[in-house]
Amino acid sequence: MISDLEFKKKMMDINIKDTLKYCYQCNRCTDECPVAKIEPQRYNPRRSILASFLGLKSQIFDVEDKFGIWGCTVCDTCDEVCPQKIELTEIFYILKNMSIQKGEGPSYYTTQASSVYDFGKAIPSQPAIERRRDQLGLPKIEPPNVDEVQKMLNETKLNKVLNK
Repeated sequence: MISDLEFKKKMMDINIKDTLKYCYQCNRCTDECPVAKIEPQRYNPRRSILASFLGLKSQIFDVEDKFGIWGCTVCDTCDEVCPQKIELTEIFYILKNMSIQKGEGPSYYTTQASSVYDFGKAIPSQPAIERRRDQLGLPKIEPPNVDEVQKMLNETKLNKVLNK
């Protein structure tokens, strides 16, 4: 296991180094994480965070099951319960972005992003839903301005990630 110093610095820059020694001793993020409660063998936010702080990139990225990164639903529970006020969700954002840059994002992620790019929303309008809304007396949903959505997403370079 080789520590990647540039990766370690990127992770450490996010947090105050003095608080990290307490992070090593705590487990509140994992204890309270709803995903870790359901998938304790596959998801342990503390393990991923500690590997990040130590610069152990291979323990995060060079594994077959990427659930250690992608299991985070960004519910912010860990941020709320962390006694050191470490913004763990920010670290998971960085890890997910790094995973995408390596071309290792899960297929559902890029499929949903493509849907937003192509239709302006994650779930395109469907005739069955429109009929049901009409039966319930709900107003019609205005379609999004796809050109405007694509323009914004192009500014973020999402089109390049999606090869569009």
